[in-house]
Amino acid sequence: MAEPQSQRLFFDGWTPGKIVVIGGGSWATALAKILLDSGIERIGWYFRFHDTVKKFKQSRHNPSYLTTVTFDTDRIDFYSDIHLAVKEADTILLVTPSPYILGTFEKIKKEEMRGKFVLNATKGIIPDKYRTISSYLSEEFDLPLDMIGVISGPTHAEEVALEKTSYLTMACSDVKKAETLDKMLTAPYVRTYVSLDVNGIEYGTVLKNIYAIAAGICQGLKLGDNFQAVLIANAAAEMDRFTKALSTTRCPITDSVYLGDLLVTCYSKYSRNRTLGTLLGRGYSVMQAQLEMEMVAEGYYGAKCIHILNKQVKAFLPIAETVYQILYHKENAQKAIDRLAGLIH
Repeated sequence: MAEPQSQRLFFDGWTPGKIVVIGGGSWATALAKILLDSGIERIGWYFRFHDTVKKFKQSRHNPSYLTTVTFDTDRIDFYSDIHLAVKEADTILLVTPSPYILGTFEKIKKEEMRGKFVLNATKGIIPDKYRTISSYLSEEFDLPLDMIGVISGPTHAEEVALEKTSYLTMACSDVKKAETLDKMLTAPYVRTYVSLDVNGIEYGTVLKNIYAIAAGICQGLKLGDNFQAVLIANAAAEMDRFTKALSTTRCPITDSVYLGDLLVTCYSKYSRNRTLGTLLGRGYSVMQAQLEMEMVAEGYYGAKCIHILNKQVKAFLPIAETVYQILYHKENAQKAIDRLAGLIH
């Protein structure tokens, strides 16, 4: 009989050990499903509230997100104590929305994180800190860069739930660790790739959410497919300019982790950032649009962060700047897009 995948996954040397998922949303649920479907025998999973854990155990599914996905809860160690979750983890799979990361990790002491590997799956940036999540983890917890990875790609949680073929990229400055993570998250419906481009991918995930808001605004304004195509082509060029200035190991912009993720986030009905933009294009205020949605649209926070960071980078980002002006300075969406139309081609 062949060995279980979890026993033959890893080469001699570093292994991820016990993996604990931090986050209880749809993307966290999708990644937990992938881990268990890949052959990992057991995972940990942290939820903020004990009541959520209780309901999960009773129903065998996340009570709030992707409720059609059932889990073998005998293979999951549940936590509602963040300190215990971190203590028992060798690898932390971080899937907490970026606005809540500080609230989660400010409770953790440096010594609790010592020796942990963190795989960041949050497609955002630390609000008001203007730092990528990798940078925050490295500086605040003295984590070596080779103990931090990132996972990204054009993969919506809802399609993972349906086991639609999906693609993910694992990035780490230590290629051997990236290759191990690559095997760890390979499932029958998930194909994975390896990269060294941690910095570029993290900034790319922030930018694509901003551009999805722009695409949604244009959808709400009913500007048509021709304009959308030009908008997204220019968005890819903006992403290329910005990431080129900040990453020395970046992937080509045409790789799926960049262009693929940009396209799916701009076009998919599952994209919460596109949904936010669509509501704005229809005339909702920012507050009204956010209240209408039940999930966090990371692009709202990312737009301000990129606006601030680009004061140093000085890349030409007219689309990202337009979204920032609409979100934070209440500029009329139609007038802002009309002005933008003269800046792109």
